[in-house]
Amino acid sequence: MSHLAEIHPTAIIHPGAQVGPGCRIGPYCVIGEHVTLGADCVLHSHIVVDGHTRLGARNEIFPFASIGLKTQDLKWKGGVTRTQIGDDNTFREYVTIHSATSDGEATTVGSGNHILAYCHIAHNVTLGNRVIMSNVATLAGHVTVEDHAVIGGLAAVHQFCRIGRMAIIGGCSKVVQDVPPFMMADGNPAETRTINKVGLERNGISAEAHAALKTAFKILFRDKLTVSNALTRIEAELPPLPEIAHLLEFVRKSERGISK
Repeated sequence: MSHLAEIHPTAIIHPGAQVGPGCRIGPYCVIGEHVTLGADCVLHSHIVVDGHTRLGARNEIFPFASIGLKTQDLKWKGGVTRTQIGDDNTFREYVTIHSATSDGEATTVGSGNHILAYCHIAHNVTLGNRVIMSNVATLAGHVTVEDHAVIGGLAAVHQFCRIGRMAIIGGCSKVVQDVPPFMMADGNPAETRTINKVGLERNGISAEAHAALKTAFKILFRDKLTVSNALTRIEAELPPLPEIAHLLEFVRKSERGISK
């Protein structure tokens, strides 16, 4: 049952900030005027949350993380920009999440994500649900990461790239194009290597969809077809499963091209 917030006497919280019931705010945290913390959040110590920033319930933030501060983008011209974060996230030590660049825009993080030490989530990123970012993984501005993706340690994702649902990025990879859903990408620059077999199994993807995605990978990445022709063949030859439909839609909407 929720109870009154516990706030260490050395924490500095602006009178305008909204702190939900059951929050625990540790030593030397700084909470800005336009910040809202949902119920039962835990801020361990030495954490800064500022800007127009809203966190949902039960987020846990570890020392020296910085959330909601001004973008590093040199195109910043002022205005009200936001950082919106869902529920049940973990942000480990030294994580940085920056607000958006232009007036009225937002950086958005979903729920159930596990963001490990020293990760960076830049301006205007859209991060889905149950994403794992390993230590020092970096997302540049305007990156989109779909649900259940895994980004390996020290990987860097170029601005405007998209990481598809249940995709996995190998450690130290340099991602400069979109990584399709359900796939594994690795390298510098990153290339799509195979389907994310372990990720599919962990997320309960059916054997039928697993087999269809394996065939789709071969058509798209190994049969030396143009992307357009590969998509046409996938649509014609494979069952209309939700996973195949999502893969087709993702690739068709790619603006940067896919990591082949």
